[in-house]
Amino acid sequence: MGSSFAEKIFRLRTGRSVEPGEIVESEVDFVMANDVTGPPAFEAFEKLGAEPMRDKIVLIPDHYVPNKDIPSAIQAKSMRDFARKYELPNYFEIGEGGVCHQLMMERGFVAPGRLIVGADSHTCTYGALGAFSTGIGSTEAATVFARGKLWFKVPKSDKYLFHGKVGRHVFGKDLILRIIGDIGVDGALYKSMEVGGNAIETLPLSDRMSIANMSIEAGAKNLFIAPDKKVTDFLAGRVNGGYEPVLPDPDADYDDIKEYDASEIPPLVAEPYLPSNVKPAAEVGVTIDQAYLGSCTNGRIEDLRAAAEILRGRKVASGVRMIVVPASKQVFEQAIKENLIQIFLDANAYVSGPTCGACLGGYMGVLAPGEVAVSSTNRNFVGRMGHKDSKVYLANPAVVAASAVTGRITDPNEVMI
Repeated sequence: MGSSFAEKIFRLRTGRSVEPGEIVESEVDFVMANDVTGPPAFEAFEKLGAEPMRDKIVLIPDHYVPNKDIPSAIQAKSMRDFARKYELPNYFEIGEGGVCHQLMMERGFVAPGRLIVGADSHTCTYGALGAFSTGIGSTEAATVFARGKLWFKVPKSDKYLFHGKVGRHVFGKDLILRIIGDIGVDGALYKSMEVGGNAIETLPLSDRMSIANMSIEAGAKNLFIAPDKKVTDFLAGRVNGGYEPVLPDPDADYDDIKEYDASEIPPLVAEPYLPSNVKPAAEVGVTIDQAYLGSCTNGRIEDLRAAAEILRGRKVASGVRMIVVPASKQVFEQAIKENLIQIFLDANAYVSGPTCGACLGGYMGVLAPGEVAVSSTNRNFVGRMGHKDSKVYLANPAVVAASAVTGRITDPNEVMI
């Protein structure tokens, strides 16, 4: 019997056969922390009395920057001070950065076959490029700062296959919502999700990143999509160092295999208060107060293009506020070149510089009691984007834009006839 992707990664890195459930120690290629998770990691690291693995550490402030208050300013300063103290080469200050996961991929830290950890749960995003990536705690990050290694429990693996042609205004976001709707928020608990099929092969990397990003919402340890020419083209001229893709064996053993006809999946929405509360967008129709486009899930240039296509020549509905936040400086600059920012402004949307923005409910776009938002983000838990009595509906960028225009959650096929 062959090995799954996760088993093969750890087999290659330990030099021996491994089994699901086994505890192994492995070398890590990169460890990332942001302005929320970094400060406790720095504190824990200082207690170790070690020299940092400088070239493996990546620090990206993104959650509360530019700082909104004194506590967030202190957080950001501690990250800045730590980077200066140890002369870390991979620190990305405001003005050159963006959302941590987007930047990790844009700046070439992510590549097929690499093992990457990050003090942020959505580090699983990097599986879209064929890496094994997973979120860890701040104290674990401190250990990697010092040793460049970490322990892992080898996960069991499930496979998800999408066949056929993806429908109009359907994104990778809808495919992962379909999975989560089927298996629940704990349906892949501590498992490695392998996603493939000819429908996935046709998707742009931005959609694959959305799929990998939300695997944690199913409880997964990581998600893997096999790298192809789209990945090698993306990495050309940007990747740091060499890399060697790792692929699962054709005869690998899986706990479960699910198959889907992609053509049957419409634009979907996850209703409050779980990403598993999935329903076709056309069946929701809830009146909204806010539409949010951005985050590590859907703040890429392809997402902005899709929203701008719908908003071009239209206005955000009266009584609705729309917030647009590009995921990085690079995305922002490209959106300016393509005149997308002007389209958003003409539609009366508010556009911000790159940051995690409204996603976490503590920085901008915070919801008041009773308010409803449709959001391209990844979580819709109680109080996720503001008051505990507010509600968040998760959707793809086209649904967000169409809903902003109509003032209610809307299938974009209704607007773009």
